[in-house]
Amino acid sequence: MRYFDFTISPDDGAIHPADKVIADHPDVRRDALMHVNALGDGTGVLLYRLFGDHETLTAAIDDSPAVLAWDVLDVQDDRFHLYLHVPPGQPAGSLMALAQKYALIIDTPLTFTDQGGLRTTIVGTHEMLRKALEETPDGVRFAVEQAGQYSPDREDILSVLTDRQHEVFETAIEEGYYEIPRQTTHEDISDALGCAPSTVDEHLRKAESRVLSALMR
Repeated sequence: MRYFDFTISPDDGAIHPADKVIADHPDVRRDALMHVNALGDGTGVLLYRLFGDHETLTAAIDDSPAVLAWDVLDVQDDRFHLYLHVPPGQPAGSLMALAQKYALIIDTPLTFTDQGGLRTTIVGTHEMLRKALEETPDGVRFAVEQAGQYSPDREDILSVLTDRQHEVFETAIEEGYYEIPRQTTHEDISDALGCAPSTVDEHLRKAESRVLSALMR
């Protein structure tokens, strides 16, 4: 079995009408989908990790026909988890059907990008994945970022980072710090994060050291 790290980019920035409600809410930021599951009756279950105002979001969810049931969990300052039971919706329904048809494993969590895409790991054989990609629904783009031999004990390399190191490192990647030629500077990254350039430099050095050490194990 092999793993394939993907970014899935729906054209409208959401994988389901309920996800669109969250994506369009001005006071909430999507961080990750901790769990996703298709039920036998065609409905689905989503568990989000979100940042922002959960009270205004749940007021919007209450008014949406895209949600059957919801619950807010584990509120810590501006971070919280949101459970949703949702009716069938696209493109999530088609993507989950393909995963089931070709016996693919969706490794969670799925993390959101600033552009509304989802980074995820799919596990299966190359042939299984090739067939699934040939049947992907319109309006969804895939970008393969990494692939390799899958191990159930595979460690997420970025898990060795602290939350702040992860945030700085991810921002640097998204802003093109590691592109050739380099597309951004410590000053640009510090402006985006609201911290000093020296802080960015320190966190990047520590993050790079930890990631490289993990790769060499």
